[in-house]
Amino acid sequence: AENPTKSCKSRGSNLRVHFKNTHEPSQPIKCMHIQKATKLSEGCHFTEQCMPFRRYSGGVGRWAQAKEWGWMQGWWPKMSAEFLLHMLRNADSSVDLKGLDVDSLVIEHIQINPYMSSPCHNEMIPTEKAQIVSKPEEEVSQKKNISQKKLKKQKLTAWE
Repeated sequence: AENPTKSCKSRGSNLRVHFKNTHEPSQPIKCMHIQKATKLSEGCHFTEQCMPFRRYSGGVGRWAQAKEWGWMQGWWPKMSAEFLLHMLRNADSSVDLKGLDVDSLVIEHIQINPYMSSPCHNEMIPTEKAQIVSKPEEEVSQKKNISQKKLKKQKLTAWE
């Protein structure tokens, strides 16, 4: 993370969940607000919201719910969604301990690494999004379009 004071970590090692099934739901929640990502993971866990399977899509069926993501293939990986939900809640409690604003938290980094045959390591870093402050409005002097002839005349009169 760029600013360690404005971010927190949530990670899990040797989780008994398939790497490919966990990698796919983690990609759509990257750069998403933490509350929206939690809602999405809960929807996937209770088979209300389909997750798009883009990379590891062998044997994954086509579902109309995947059209929401601009994709045809999707699935409801319940166990993976449950592990992601635990990580999101863990990150949420870490944010409370650090005293950060929960409403402006965005998942900056999420990584799923395979381990051995089935388990995987998960890592997530939500970061407090910086508030964009607009510049104060200043009066901008309007430039008048003066022709080259007039400029030359002005220079000549100024010289004399």
